[in-house]
Amino acid sequence: MKHWQTDTPIYIQLYQQVIQRILDGHVKEGEALPSVRRVAAEYEVNPITISKAYQMLQDEMIVEKQRGKGLFVLPGVQEKILVRERQMFLADEWPSIVQKITRLGLSKDDLLLALAQEGL
Repeated sequence: MKHWQTDTPIYIQLYQQVIQRILDGHVKEGEALPSVRRVAAEYEVNPITISKAYQMLQDEMIVEKQRGKGLFVLPGVQEKILVRERQMFLADEWPSIVQKITRLGLSKDDLLLALAQEGL
């Protein structure tokens, strides 16, 4: 059973999990998503919740429904998601990170050294 965040609806968390799995390459373009029933049973969640997450993915043209076969990740979506996630990060998260870096007095060299130590 998965532990869910209490401040975000489960269907949004499921949607985000699929997006993350596509970005990480765990779910490949052209690959089928697990069935609603399978995911509902695995996570002990109402199938309607899974359907809502999957509908969001369809609405954003990340997956397509193939009648009688299931939902499949569309070609080219990994790059599409990557571009979108980068833009959201730079707009939503980066400004507060820059403020914290400035507040802590970290230099570019400090940050590059930290990246090197992480192997990035």
